[in-house]
Amino acid sequence: MNPYVLLAKEAVENYIRDGKIIAPAKDLPEEFFERKSGVFVTIEKDGRLRGCIGTYLPVRDNIGEEIIYNAIAAAVEDDRFGAIKKTELPSLSYTVYFLNKPEKVSDIAELNPKKFGIIVKAGERSGLLLPDLEGVNTVAEQISICCQKGGIVLKQGNVEIYKFTVEKHEE
Repeated sequence: MNPYVLLAKEAVENYIRDGKIIAPAKDLPEEFFERKSGVFVTIEKDGRLRGCIGTYLPVRDNIGEEIIYNAIAAAVEDDRFGAIKKTELPSLSYTVYFLNKPEKVSDIAELNPKKFGIIVKAGERSGLLLPDLEGVNTVAEQISICCQKGGIVLKQGNVEIYKFTVEKHEE
């Protein structure tokens, strides 16, 4: 299993079973301790979204910690779903995304929902959507979903849009 995905899985299972937040194992590759990146963790059950939470910029000391804390948050803090239960653990699958630094978009023609994720910001509100999601085929759909997630009402000139690419790791 991919080491990033395995860490997310171990973090969730330890937290759900024992209420413990694990530390990254010392024998992980150096990258886990030296690299910093925004990280999103998506959890699916039987091919359906069960939780997805992350950070678009790094907030922890390294990607090992980002993976652990975001995996746990995806399992228990995603408002769209209840917390994952012990009985669900065997049927879960995980995807870990490393987000590259967002770039401000000057023209929506730069966007491509299969290649870029986006962040839509309006004042203190923001919504984020990862790239290449099933059922999201147009830039308009991508922007609309981001606005909905962030509680943003589109008005002329009230939003900023950022694009980013990801490095995706799955089982």
